[in-house]
This record gives sequence, C-alpha cells and structure tokens, in this order.
Amino acid sequence: MSKRSHRSAPAPGAGTGAERPTVTVCRGCCCGTPKIPGLDHAAQLRDLRKALGGSATVRGTDCLGACERADVVVIRPSATGRRAGGRPVWLGLVSDRDATVDIAAWVANGGPGITDPPAVLDLYAFSPSRRVRAELDE
Repeated sequence: MSKRSHRSAPAPGAGTGAERPTVTVCRGCCCGTPKIPGLDHAAQLRDLRKALGGSATVRGTDCLGACERADVVVIRPSATGRRAGGRPVWLGLVSDRDATVDIAAWVANGGPGITDPPAVLDLYAFSPSRRVRAELDE
C-alpha cells in the first residue's frame, strides 16, 4: 500500500497539457531522507530547479509509492513532447549527482518526445505499476 499522502495537490501546469516538461522529485517516506545516504537531497532539488529555470517545472512531492527505487524522479513531457509521442519517464535509484546533471541536461533540451535521453539514464528507468502511476495523476 502506498504511503503517499493524498493531501498534496499537483503543481499548476503539472498535467498532460503543460507547456513545459514537469520534473517531479519524490520526497516522501524514503526518497529525500537519511534512509538514502550519501546524497544531499535538498541540493538535488535545488540543483534541478536552478539548472532548469524557465525550461521546466520542478516540484517535490510526497511518496510516489516506488520506495524500493528511492530516490525517484518522474519526467513528464511538455504538451509538444506529448503530441510527438513522449510519455512520462520514471527514473529510480537517482542518488548520484551525475544522474541529476544528466536529467537536467536532457529536460533542458526538451525532454520526453523532443529529445532522446542520455543513454546512461536507461540504467535508472523503470515502469511503475498502474496503481502507482494513477496516484501521481490524482
């Protein structure tokens, strides 16, 4: 069962029609906590926001329900990216600064549907259950 709080509201423009990609960074029960050592979690979120500035919406959220993959980051395509066939990309075990840099570079260049991700991000990609995906859309 998900430990995600149903009290968190999606960020404005975070839906499928957003004009910019949306980067959702899990900061729930496992992600973003000392349970995942060796990563400055606050710096990770701050670095993504700084690197992506006006090119993407970056938001933190409660538990995404994929705790075994902590830290989890979900990249949703922009409206243009979705029309081009882009779909949300789920990345897990993102506890390395280099991965954060690769994510930021990819999203700044357009993200899903616009540009291919760096090949190294394939190592982090996973497909969550339908239940977990549905909870993100609430």
